[in-house]
Amino acid sequence: MVPPDIIRQLVSRLEENLADYKSGNYKETQLRREFLDPFFKSLGWDIDNEQGYAEAYKDVIHEDAIRVGGMTKAPDYCFRIGGARKFFLEAKKPSVDIKRNVGPAFQLRRYAWSAKLPLSILSDFDEFAVYDCRVKPSKDDPAATARIFICNYREYEEKWDWIAERFSRDAVLKGSFDKFAESKKGKKGTAEVDAAFLAEIEGWRIELARNLALRNPRLTQRELNFSVQRIIDRIIFLRICEDRGIEDYGRLQALVSGGRVYPRLCELFTAADARYNSGLFHFETEKNRHEAPDELTLTLELDDKVLRDILSSLYYPDSPYEFSVLSADILGQVYEQFLGKVIRLTEGHRAVVDDKPEVKKAGGVYYTPTYIVDYIVRNTVEKLVEKKTPKQVSTLRVLDPACGSGSFLIGAYQYLLDWHLEWYSKNDPKKWVKGKSPALYQNSIGYKLTVAERKRILLNNIYGVDIDSQAVEVTKLSLLLKVLEGETEQSIQTTLKFLRERALPDLGDNIKCGNSLIGPDFYRQTELPFLGEEERYRINVFDWQAEFPKIFKAGGFDVVIGNPPYLNIDDTWGKGDVQLKAIKLQYPHVYNDKTDILFYFIAKAYEISKDRVGFIVSRAFLEAFKANKLRGFLATKRAVSKIVDFRNFQVFKGVGITTCVLQIEKGERLNTVLSVYRLVLEELPSRPI
Repeated sequence: MVPPDIIRQLVSRLEENLADYKSGNYKETQLRREFLDPFFKSLGWDIDNEQGYAEAYKDVIHEDAIRVGGMTKAPDYCFRIGGARKFFLEAKKPSVDIKRNVGPAFQLRRYAWSAKLPLSILSDFDEFAVYDCRVKPSKDDPAATARIFICNYREYEEKWDWIAERFSRDAVLKGSFDKFAESKKGKKGTAEVDAAFLAEIEGWRIELARNLALRNPRLTQRELNFSVQRIIDRIIFLRICEDRGIEDYGRLQALVSGGRVYPRLCELFTAADARYNSGLFHFETEKNRHEAPDELTLTLELDDKVLRDILSSLYYPDSPYEFSVLSADILGQVYEQFLGKVIRLTEGHRAVVDDKPEVKKAGGVYYTPTYIVDYIVRNTVEKLVEKKTPKQVSTLRVLDPACGSGSFLIGAYQYLLDWHLEWYSKNDPKKWVKGKSPALYQNSIGYKLTVAERKRILLNNIYGVDIDSQAVEVTKLSLLLKVLEGETEQSIQTTLKFLRERALPDLGDNIKCGNSLIGPDFYRQTELPFLGEEERYRINVFDWQAEFPKIFKAGGFDVVIGNPPYLNIDDTWGKGDVQLKAIKLQYPHVYNDKTDILFYFIAKAYEISKDRVGFIVSRAFLEAFKANKLRGFLATKRAVSKIVDFRNFQVFKGVGITTCVLQIEKGERLNTVLSVYRLVLEELPSRPI
């Protein structure tokens, strides 16, 4: 393939003026505009958004570079397909020696590794380097580490086929990029960011737990788990805000110097309460807030060394993480695994970390792939916002009744953010920039939703329940970080000063802790034995009508989505377990011997929804005898609108469970049971094969 004329022209221009370009006076901004923009236009990328796509669907995002601590805190280009990141391009001016200079390579690899992108590019047009970004970066790596391709401008004609066949827009759309990336997978030294970050915070958990148990001998096991989780969540939240430019860079790092580290850290937590209004930082009783404040963690004793080790590991150059690009989805994958373990106190009040019994029984924790989340959201939420206005959509209620770390709620929230931005952008956007509560503001790269509008959408539309209190807090953390995604210190200050609001919503009325399957009728069982406090806490009954009175007055949730747990409760709990007895009584139309807990989530979802349900579930309910009552119930209701059967395709790798997507719609419908393995692979974008 012969390179386009523009590439030959650019090569000639650089050749003729090479000394001037390499002098140091030629700026990176000029290099991007005059060389790299036309280079990637020739590869088919819509660099200037000439197609006029909404912000969420632009081919290329040009990041506003934020200088913090002498470092650029955003990749120069992000190339995307359908809004999904594919690779970064980090630009340098021609005076930088890309081939040998360690700094630029480490910077690019931190961005892409943290964003979980397999490949990314470093270029000053003089040189063009491609890195395998699944290799964990280290400050001591030579520039050549993980570099899989490099050429200079004189080699573009010879190497053009190689570049275009992998990094042109057409090549990405046709799967050549993914195929090439997969061919490099398994390279020695590869370490995915979610696995590395999981190991990091698991290390924090055990060190914090041991020290808190030692220094605070009156802490109960439940209080210890709560305290460790909150401290970790708060540190991660503030550190991400630093890299996004919302908090002053280095505030946590500054605590490493000097004594009394934890009391000084608590001062930052208290300041964050005034700034963000999140339940994550809620220390005093406030009017109209239903959740009790945290009166425990600020009173604890914690040794300086433990926190020094944690905080110092979070910063360049020691840290491989670039928190500005660490997405809520990646954090969710990390936390899903993290929540599979619990801190236990021994008789000597020493802390140990064990697998949760239900996780051990299930053989591990398995995060729902993003493409499955997106598919279910498109087939539920998308159907209900068609041809509506934001005012009409404001009454849409989306629920995940077993929300875990929040992956489905994040997916639904992101879809609604994108939908609102596109609607406002197409319907006189200047109108929506005005007024006391504007929905939009405009920056150098186009229109964006205001923080107030992002908060409004979250509070109106997104709801979740989980029996695990730690999972509830993680879901809240992920959603709060999503509210702040793309925001800056300036935009946050606008919210604080002019709207006189704190920057984040209190999600206590949206994301709740409780047992989705067992209601208050549980306590009216005639044969109920005496239950101690811990047993009541474990069962954690949940009154849907009392917790969401306005929603049920309106008929229930419009959409129920998720990946409910799969677990044989007869074997796991035992025949005499009080929860199992309660389920038998509350779900006689579903219960059968050797029953799976997911059957009751399907029945409950039907009960509390008023329009649509979208679950990914074990396909056992399609054929197993133990699901015959459930199948009969669904057939009687004529509720199943579609079943996407994966049969032999493993959605959850290495689990041994085959799955399907179950779609339910309320009303009179014919059952449609489809075996569409091939069809669904065509329907699902970003499929993993």
